[in-house]
Amino acid sequence: MKKTLIWIFSFVLTLCIAAYQRMTGPTYPQKVETSIDGKDVRFRLPRTHGGTDDMKIKLALVDTSVSGIVVFRRYPTDEPWDTLKLSRNGNLLTAALPAQPAAGKLQYRILLEDAQGSRVLPEKGTIIARFKGNVPAWVLIPHILFVFTAMLFSSLAGTFAAFGIDRFRLYGYLTVSCFIIGGFVLGPVVQKFAFGQYWTGFPFGGDLTDNKVLFSFIIWLVAIAGNYRKDRKYLVIIAAFSYLLITLIPHSMFGSEFNYESGHVVTGWIRAL
Repeated sequence: MKKTLIWIFSFVLTLCIAAYQRMTGPTYPQKVETSIDGKDVRFRLPRTHGGTDDMKIKLALVDTSVSGIVVFRRYPTDEPWDTLKLSRNGNLLTAALPAQPAAGKLQYRILLEDAQGSRVLPEKGTIIARFKGNVPAWVLIPHILFVFTAMLFSSLAGTFAAFGIDRFRLYGYLTVSCFIIGGFVLGPVVQKFAFGQYWTGFPFGGDLTDNKVLFSFIIWLVAIAGNYRKDRKYLVIIAAFSYLLITLIPHSMFGSEFNYESGHVVTGWIRAL
């Protein structure tokens, strides 16, 4: 019964972490809202785009009296703002932001207007959208599955160790194996398809996602080695808890970014320099 409860706890925790990573990552659309004709209207505006075509913006607006424009420029630059008119297509207002190189970014905001006045979306700041290459499903899906399976096995190992259940070693080995396949084999392939580079973490760059994987892997290696001949369950508990904390860091922070001046993709502290 205890093992079953641990499995349920670890599985639910992994699902929660996956949802958190999704919602805090750069691929999650930004939600904005405004009021039109006395009614609250909500939109989801894209913050990422894969492929070589333009990035589509679509606003569902039944009220045909509403028109608008999109103002945008390359990010981070001080270039003058460009303007695109939102085209009406039935109940949709649409525009297409021009395609950028892999890891290139645009910042944009939308101005809507009707008889009642003008509205800006979002009300404060701009939306930063990052472009990337197409990542095939055959590498992306296994990568995601192995990464979150590592989270599941890590939680199982740490909880088993905390309750003194011997199988913590097995799940520790499985955690490291999933790290290797998902983080160091499939991860770089995904990165190459998306941004043209296999590895942008230490020592080549400051990509926080790559460095999270590396740091978590090292902690788990220490835990596995420390339990090779003698039980040191506390090392496994520390490794599992550390990995949990690391996964709470939003995905793709200090990730790849195209430098429009140099024409190169940079990351992390290199980007800051």
